[in-house]
Amino acid sequence: MINLRQFLQVLRQKGEVVDIEHEVDPHLEIAEIHRRVIAEGGPALFFRHVKGSPFPVVTNLFGTRSRVQLAFQNRPDQLIASLVKFATEEMPPTLPTLWKKRKLLKNLLHMGMRHVGKVPVKECHLSPPRLDQIPLIKSWPEDGGDFITLPLVYTEPPQGGAPNLGMYRIQRYDQTTTGLHFQIQKGGGFHYFQAEQENLPLPVNIFIGGPPALMLSAITPLPENVSELLLCGLLQGERLAKGDSPYNSYPLVAECEFALVGKALPHVRRLEGPFGDHYGYYSLAHEFPVFECEAMYHRKDAIYPATVVGKPKQEDFFIGDYLQELLSPLFPVVMPSVRDLWSYGETGFHSLSSAIVKERYERESMVSAFRILGEGQLSLTKFLLLTDQLINLRDFKQVLRTILERFQPEKDLFIFSPLSMDTLDYTGPSLNKGSRGVMLGIGEKIRDLPCAFQGAPPPSIETIGIYCPGCLLMQGKNVDLTSLLSHQNLSSWPLVILVDDIQETLKDETTFLWTVFTRFEPAADMHALSSIYKNHIVYKGPILIDARMKASYPPIVACDSDTEKLVSKNWNRYFAR
Repeated sequence: MINLRQFLQVLRQKGEVVDIEHEVDPHLEIAEIHRRVIAEGGPALFFRHVKGSPFPVVTNLFGTRSRVQLAFQNRPDQLIASLVKFATEEMPPTLPTLWKKRKLLKNLLHMGMRHVGKVPVKECHLSPPRLDQIPLIKSWPEDGGDFITLPLVYTEPPQGGAPNLGMYRIQRYDQTTTGLHFQIQKGGGFHYFQAEQENLPLPVNIFIGGPPALMLSAITPLPENVSELLLCGLLQGERLAKGDSPYNSYPLVAECEFALVGKALPHVRRLEGPFGDHYGYYSLAHEFPVFECEAMYHRKDAIYPATVVGKPKQEDFFIGDYLQELLSPLFPVVMPSVRDLWSYGETGFHSLSSAIVKERYERESMVSAFRILGEGQLSLTKFLLLTDQLINLRDFKQVLRTILERFQPEKDLFIFSPLSMDTLDYTGPSLNKGSRGVMLGIGEKIRDLPCAFQGAPPPSIETIGIYCPGCLLMQGKNVDLTSLLSHQNLSSWPLVILVDDIQETLKDETTFLWTVFTRFEPAADMHALSSIYKNHIVYKGPILIDARMKASYPPIVACDSDTEKLVSKNWNRYFAR
């Protein structure tokens, strides 16, 4: 097993950690240092002296692809690939096959938890707790307070069943209470709902730190009744060590740095947020359940791990991409008609996904679409692109060009509304509400895509740009969308995107994906001339996406000028040798 401390030791041996001796403030300063370092692909940061706390802070543990791989040393990749091969190619197994695969099958014995006598997290015990001693960081100036940004929230169903370990942000209100940001589609929220229906408090344990495999397991989109603790054991090669506490029947993760033990009372809500989130905007304040902490455990020399989320690419981007690559061999097993699947971290993951699917009979692609949109957290996907061509889904320009060469708007665009929406996506009409879109590009190529705009621009259009063949960007004020769609010079373009600033949007791939797909909701912001035939909306190209900022959207996260000046002034002090 590799715990947080062992992982830090590995990173130090590789020259991947910088110690910062200069005292830093968890209020905005740490976050800005972190953001500047991660933007340059820099190392993990170990802040030894944090204002107002006896504990050091470590950030940017997973801020590059190479560090994520160091955390797991390729073991999970090999294990999952072997399990998939065994399940798909060697069933039913013979005795010789089982003997050859005995090492693989032995790994299944590592699933779950094991009780140990030595529980390092219990070295110090505070009851009542002192949550103010933990150096929680505030990342953005309009954040509603200080947050635990890498919490491991453990809950169990009130009537028994598989436990859940989720990463739900935790806002500290005072020394004993926090918010519990249970989003829709998350296991902890389901457990709280069940407890509340029975008018019962829900026991909750919150762990901070511990094995990297535990952190990865907490964000893995497993089926609802499969515990993340099972996956953790597989990933780290041994069962997770646990201890007991007198406050509830839940286990304590022995190797974590902090453990908060308490409960969430039924029918109790409190405003949680705002919070600068991974979409690059603030998620606003809403009523969420409250965690009442009864006791706090920690190691004597506890280390507080934190991360900073915001406009991509941040640390969660690298974790998310690794997780997708790790799980990709499972997609064809779980969804046989899906060859490959990719969600784009540049858009916050849930905003945009694409897939390569089988088309063995006409419109089988829509079977795949419904399967993807009904699968766990993939059901929160806002816009889904499907093709049957064997292309590299990581190359979005190739994906979009392939789709547009084959796209027939009258039958290949579907918009479903009203539906549930990712809690953090504010493009819909209200919290958790919105729509989904599916666009197909199946079969043989049907058109050559234009690469240059010909003729005079439509009225009110000031600037025109091209993202890729077939995809035209336009910028202008007081644009009449109906007139724009009817303009003759747009007839050859299958996709037109309206943006606020073309030059900024086309700066790089990350900016394009973030700008376009975090700023539109399919039902409200996709436009086309259309008619109704047999209850089906028949669209006529071009399809227009309005990806401009709307007045209803929350603000984009940005550092305040005072913090920028402070960090610039102290930069050489942070990294003094």
